[in-house]
Amino acid sequence: MRHLSRRSLLAATTTAAAVSAGPPAAAADLGAGAGAGAGAAPAARRLRTGFERLAASGYALLEGERVGVVTNPTGITRDARHIVDVMHADDRVDLVAVFGPEHGFRGTAQAGGSEGRHDDPATGLPVYDTYLKSGQPLADVFAASGVDTVVFDIQDAGARFYTYIWTLYDCMEAARLAGKGFVVLDRPNPVTGRGAYGPVLHKEFATFVGREPIAQAHGMTVAELARLFNGEFLAEPVPLETVPMSGWRRSDFYDASGLPWVPPSPNMPTPDTALVYSGTCLFEGTNLSEGRGTTRPFELLGAEGVDRRWAAAAGELGLPGVHFREAYFAPTFSKFQGRTVGGVQLHVHDRAAFDPVRTGIGLLVTAKQVWSGFAWRPDNWIDKLTGSTRVRTMIDAGATADEVVAGWRDELAAFRRVRKEYLLYR
Repeated sequence: MRHLSRRSLLAATTTAAAVSAGPPAAAADLGAGAGAGAGAAPAARRLRTGFERLAASGYALLEGERVGVVTNPTGITRDARHIVDVMHADDRVDLVAVFGPEHGFRGTAQAGGSEGRHDDPATGLPVYDTYLKSGQPLADVFAASGVDTVVFDIQDAGARFYTYIWTLYDCMEAARLAGKGFVVLDRPNPVTGRGAYGPVLHKEFATFVGREPIAQAHGMTVAELARLFNGEFLAEPVPLETVPMSGWRRSDFYDASGLPWVPPSPNMPTPDTALVYSGTCLFEGTNLSEGRGTTRPFELLGAEGVDRRWAAAAGELGLPGVHFREAYFAPTFSKFQGRTVGGVQLHVHDRAAFDPVRTGIGLLVTAKQVWSGFAWRPDNWIDKLTGSTRVRTMIDAGATADEVVAGWRDELAAFRRVRKEYLLYR
C-alpha cells in the first residue's frame, strides 16, 4: 500500500468527485461508480458494497500486502458468506489476521464482552481482540500481527453511541501509530444518510460511546466517517483508502439495499431497531427498561408502575411519523428481568418523517411527567449518551421536548457544515 502525505491524501479523493456531495477530503477512493447518481433507475442501482467492488477489482488495493481485517458477523457478501472466509479462500489476497471488536469476530459475546485472542476454527487464522483497546496498546496488537494493511468492514447502525464507529476511529489511530495502511469497505447507513440530528458531543464527555464531537444521529456511512475522522479529529492522518458502494443513495433505507440483515450486535435484531435506536437508546441512561431482553429492544420501553398515561402523553406531542401503543412486557434479562412492566411500544408508520432523536427526547420528557418513579442512572450515563449535561438538566428543570431540541440547534448546524465536506453520495 502506498503511504501518502496529507497533501496527497487530499488530492487523491478526486476519483470520487462524481458522487461526492461536497469537496473531497483526506482519503483515496476507489470511485463509487455511475450507479450512485440520484437519477439512476432502480435496476441500474443494484447496490454493491465496498467489499463487492474490492473483490471485483481482484483486490487491487491489497496487492502485495499482508492483510488483517477488522470485522464481525455483519461482514458478509450478498449470498451471506463471511468476507473472511471468502478472502481466505482466494489466492489473490494474503489474509493473515482478523481483529474482533465488541461481541467478537464471530459474534459469540453479549454486550460488554469479546472473544479474546484465539485461532478461528473455520480458517485457522489468528484472531486478535480489539475491544477496549486504543492508542499504543492497540498499535502493538497490529504490530504483533505482522500485517501491512488493516481493512475495516462492519455494518453500522447510524448512531454516535454505537461503538463500532469508535472501533473504526481507534483502529485508524492505532494503524497510524503502527505505520500500517488502512482501508475502509463501505456499507449502507441503515437509517439513510439524509441528514444529521440531535446534540453534538462536547469533548469533555468523550468515552467509547462518543470519542469526538459528532451528532447523535450522524447520517453518514462508515467510509464517510473515516474521511471525517482523518480530516478533522486524528492528530495526524492515517494513510487511508476507502472503497465506496455503488448504487446507494442517501435517501435509501436498508431494505432498499437487497442485502441480508445480520444483527450487528445481539440487541440490534432488525433494521427497525436501528430506525429508533439513536433516540430510544437514551433510556439506557434511566431506570426504565430500554427493551433489552425482549424481541423488540429499543421499540419497547417501560418500568414497574408505568401505565397507559405514558402512551397517551407521548401521543399528544404530535411527533411525526410515529404512534405509541400502551404495552406490557417481561424482559428475560437486563432491567426488570422476569417481571412484568408497563410502558410503550413505538410504531413508526412514516420513516421519512420520523425523527428518532426528537422522539427519544419527547419520551423522556413525558415519562418524567407521568411516572413519579422516573430517575436517571446514578452515574449520569445520560450525559455520556447525549454528549453533555444539557438534556438531563433541561428535562429536570421542566423544559418541553421542543425546548430541549432547540438547545442544540447551533452546534448541530455547525456539525452539518463540516459533515458536508466528507460525504461521498448524493
